[in-house]
Amino acid sequence: MITRYSRPAFAEIWSDARRYQTWLSVELAAAEAMEAEGTVPRGTAAAVRERAWGKLDAARIDEIERTTRHDVIAFLTHVEELAGEPARWLHLGMTSSDVLDTSLAIVTRDALAAIESGVHDLRAACRRRAVEHRRTPMIGRSHGIHAEPTTAGLTFARWHAELGRAAARLAAARATISVGKIAGAVGTYANVSPTVEARALAALGLRAETVATQIVGRDRHADVLVALALLGTAVEQIALGVRHWQRTEVGEAEEPFGAGQKGSSAMPHKKNPILAENLTGLARLLRGYAGAGLEDVALWHERDISHSSVERVALPDATILADFMVARATGLVDGLVVKPARMRENLELLGGLVYSEGVMLRLVAAGLPRQKAYEIVQRSALRAHAGEGRFRDLLGADPDVTSRLGAADLDAVFDVDHHLRHVDAIFARALGDET
Repeated sequence: MITRYSRPAFAEIWSDARRYQTWLSVELAAAEAMEAEGTVPRGTAAAVRERAWGKLDAARIDEIERTTRHDVIAFLTHVEELAGEPARWLHLGMTSSDVLDTSLAIVTRDALAAIESGVHDLRAACRRRAVEHRRTPMIGRSHGIHAEPTTAGLTFARWHAELGRAAARLAAARATISVGKIAGAVGTYANVSPTVEARALAALGLRAETVATQIVGRDRHADVLVALALLGTAVEQIALGVRHWQRTEVGEAEEPFGAGQKGSSAMPHKKNPILAENLTGLARLLRGYAGAGLEDVALWHERDISHSSVERVALPDATILADFMVARATGLVDGLVVKPARMRENLELLGGLVYSEGVMLRLVAAGLPRQKAYEIVQRSALRAHAGEGRFRDLLGADPDVTSRLGAADLDAVFDVDHHLRHVDAIFARALGDET
């Protein structure tokens, strides 16, 4: 991922130095397990650790690889340069994918854990804004058109809930990917024992693949990328909401605008929703990695390497991107400028038309068939749309309405609090004791 979208602390997770150090941790865990079984001399792992740990040179490994054309062999050659004779016992009975897949599981697991922490912070921001605006009335929209009243807090609560589902998927994906293999070529343990694998993986905090081939099943990696893509869509929900709110004609909220910030190179008056638009675009990119991960699942026989080139890009980029998006979205939600007065103004923009369903239901309760009640209410609504009067006044002048409903009945319908009377119940379900 380009530097623009890479937070330094997170990018380090996927650095060459971290990757090679993780490879070494896998090799040492396997060597220690083999020492316990007597297939490797006692003290081998300790000797290699003392001479090589923290001293790996990524540039030197790359130099060797230019000759070997094989990254794991280049790595092992460099370890031998550092550790000498004891290093000859490394990789005994193992194949390259034992190291690559097991270390990839470790790094991906750690990356997901960091993203989950960020999602927790983003949910906390949504929760704070939800509580703050629990009773801030605004118009709800369907198809982009005014529908019925809701509250700004319910929107934040909805985002909080969706992010909770995204976090649960991340946790499940982290469990799914926390699997390695040290089973040798094609996974049959021909030259290494299942007990070595069990000991080594336990030391690394992993489980063994149920039935490995030469690799771990790639449905696990696809699961990670799909979970990240769905996290991206949850962030996009927030971004899209903010973009709509900030439209000039809506004006119900806007992104924070810092001192010295500029909105346009040509138009000094502009304040654009650049953070939200950026997040919308990045969500598209994140979904693309999910598609690539799904394409990686089906491979020839016990393995091919068509997945490898994809994963070298997709997994680092997707996790780095998700981390960036979550952090940016947290700042966006925390700093969002909400405008309750404009929300109220927009709520009343149609002169009460948004209460039409309540009128219809009152007429049904008074004895009219539903479709007849719909036609009566729609008649006044369409006249109000055409500018022939206010909806409430037109209803009050319609004998088909006034013969069944009194003024107090109509007044009760045109009360925003009627629509918001169950907000607390929804909050209890969405936030629980946190409200």
